[in-house]
Amino acid sequence: MHRKLGISILLLTLLAAATSPVARSQPADPVREARLAWWREARFGMFIHWGLYSLPAGEWNGKYYDGIGEWIMYKARIPIGEYEGLARRFNPVRFDAEAWAQLAADAGMKYLIITSKHHDGFAMFGSKVDRFNIVDATPFHRDPMKELAAACAKRGIRFGFYYSQAQDWSAPGGAIWKGPHENDPVYDVPQWDPKQNGDFDSYFNSKAIPQVRELLSNYGPLGVLWFDTPLGVMSVDRAAKLEALVHALQPQCLISGRLGGKFQSDYDSEGDNSIPNLTRSGAWETPATLNDTWGFKKNDHNWKKAEDLTFKLVDIVSKGGNYLLNVGPDGEGAIPQPSQDALRSVGRWLKVNGESIYGAGRSPFGGEFGAFSKTRTGAGGKPVFEPRNEWRCTSKNGKLYIHVFRWPPAGKLALPAVPGQIKAAYLLADAKRTMLKFVQTVRGVSIALPATAPDAVDSVICLETKQ
Repeated sequence: MHRKLGISILLLTLLAAATSPVARSQPADPVREARLAWWREARFGMFIHWGLYSLPAGEWNGKYYDGIGEWIMYKARIPIGEYEGLARRFNPVRFDAEAWAQLAADAGMKYLIITSKHHDGFAMFGSKVDRFNIVDATPFHRDPMKELAAACAKRGIRFGFYYSQAQDWSAPGGAIWKGPHENDPVYDVPQWDPKQNGDFDSYFNSKAIPQVRELLSNYGPLGVLWFDTPLGVMSVDRAAKLEALVHALQPQCLISGRLGGKFQSDYDSEGDNSIPNLTRSGAWETPATLNDTWGFKKNDHNWKKAEDLTFKLVDIVSKGGNYLLNVGPDGEGAIPQPSQDALRSVGRWLKVNGESIYGAGRSPFGGEFGAFSKTRTGAGGKPVFEPRNEWRCTSKNGKLYIHVFRWPPAGKLALPAVPGQIKAAYLLADAKRTMLKFVQTVRGVSIALPATAPDAVDSVICLETKQ
């Protein structure tokens, strides 16, 4: 994964091209739409980045490396033989599949995607294809993916895998990032170990394809296969092989937006931690971190606050997307407590207001998001977008959900013209559904509100409408 904070516009452009190669709207396809039905209903998912990189936690040979933790092998140019030594120490005795799945459930997350193999090439599942995996190469000798798949199924949470299809820094011929990445040096030759030399198709056909087949065959029904960093090697033909494999073995499994190729993904992926300024068409998802890394880093305590996460969830859904929010367990298998606390706080809000998120769609308005400045310009002389965050709107047939983040001090909320005639207005936090007084005209709507907000972060007003 790639963090986008604090890097240049040039690097942002390069990263966007590398991680989001799919066209911005797929052709209409009723089969794809049927596959997407549960995903559109879910709206909120858990991402888990966990692997050997969780042990060094950002530090190698006494040096702490800036940036995302799961790239430590690349950043420190760790030889394959030395990196394999981490496997002999990897014994995550605190791993508890039931606790992880319960955390997702407590947070109100409806699907869970975990790294089965990241760019380091280490499989976090029992693989017959390559012994560099958690069952064969570590003292743990268990398959945590089987345990987690079962725990998710027990709770009705859709289970899926992240798999790095192009980059593999331990396999001969695996692709390796070339060019700017965060604040790392730019290397003329991406390889740093002779063992990395080889033919990409040999790697792709002898490791990537067979391991994806294992994932599709051995872990029950999968909701999503989440691919990443296709770089320049995932041609239409290569992507087609993976697409055909996924949908042959599990026709209902979704393919994420970073497979590569063309129109071979089921939905688009925004850049890491990237939320569009306005609504956008098609099916799309924002993958995001809780701090500044995906894989665990011992010195990264820049945790996002629960109220920020709640706003981002609402903001994304109101623009038509899904929110895939990451946790990074440590080398012992424990999810950091600040992550747990923040997620459970969002879950408590969802218990009251989940109706406005699950299965909800885009705002019919637009002005609440903000506007492009008429006076300020940014890179390339383009107008700067000036966001607003007073309120958002999510929607369902016959209902508009007004999310109020700044409670009006005068006791009245003014909205633009609402499509359809309003039949009722009430707060979701009010179990009695007490009717709020409102005045609707062709120019807008005024709603009388209680003196104090029922929720300190986001109070949701439901407007039932007659079309």
